[in-house]
Amino acid sequence: MSTELTTPTSELDLGESSIMPRRGPWRALLLLVGLVIVCALPWYIYPPVAMDIMCWGLFAISVDLLLGYTGLLSFGHAAFWGGSAYCTGLIAIKSGLPFPVAILGGAVFAMLIAVPIGYLSVRRTGIYFAMVTLAFAQMLYFVANQWSSVTGGENGLQGIPKSFFGVDAVETDSFYFYYVGLAFILVGVLLAWRVVNSPFGRVLTAIRDNPARARALGYDVERYKITVFVLSAGLAGLAGGVFAISHGFASLQELVWTTSGKVVLITVLGGIGTLWGGLVGAGIAVTLEDQLASSGFEGIGLITGSIFVIIVLLFRHGVWGTGRNLLRKWVIDRRRPR
Repeated sequence: MSTELTTPTSELDLGESSIMPRRGPWRALLLLVGLVIVCALPWYIYPPVAMDIMCWGLFAISVDLLLGYTGLLSFGHAAFWGGSAYCTGLIAIKSGLPFPVAILGGAVFAMLIAVPIGYLSVRRTGIYFAMVTLAFAQMLYFVANQWSSVTGGENGLQGIPKSFFGVDAVETDSFYFYYVGLAFILVGVLLAWRVVNSPFGRVLTAIRDNPARARALGYDVERYKITVFVLSAGLAGLAGGVFAISHGFASLQELVWTTSGKVVLITVLGGIGTLWGGLVGAGIAVTLEDQLASSGFEGIGLITGSIFVIIVLLFRHGVWGTGRNLLRKWVIDRRRPR
């Protein structure tokens, strides 16, 4: 008889996506705690900053759908964030419709422009895919800069209204606006979670790990890539629309290539392939930038860049990913037979 201990089938695996069962009180409790935290944010920090954290968090989640779950690094996602911001602002200014309609219109616009961009981009991989997406984003930046009669050019699109069915508290107070904007962000996060935890999401990870094998199994790899690219653009557009309404303007800064780079760094900071890491990374990055700016420090990029480098070197799974892995290892060690 062998004396070797076998690992119980119920033992958790470091390769699993979560240390908690898909259904159970612990997962529900963690989700409740997370919801309480995001709802309490404007009570402890300036509401517009809290709204920025949530918008950048959803933006990072949209990038993680491509980078973490499909293996596609996009350096052009500012096109969808900024394009939606401009479209949302134009709808709100020209039509006078409530801003929820404008935000949804901006998200749809982002998805529409993502179709041709995705169709031409996904045929490339690696750095070539990143450069193609960057080129398209720069083209949109050039259009927005030159079409000043519509976009305002270098002055940006100013005076975007916060019309909300005549509810004065939401239209004038950033504290109450936060909770309306938060509803859009949470819908986007829920959609991203549903995509990842679906058969479609399993195919995406298969494409990321071994596209040739996924193709051999009969999956249309290019079609899946285009689909997730458009979904990712829609989430980025949703975040960009809320961001534009929150600030009351849309500028060329939303379309510049550094915006794409910033959201990639936030994604890496939180943890690639973790989904929730985008919110954590955004919370750290936005709060740090706000604190440094408030103190009058001018070398914000130097500090934030140094922190990003340290995180990448010491915590290659990001803040959320590293914490999750440590907790998972602790749970496994406790369940291992002695």
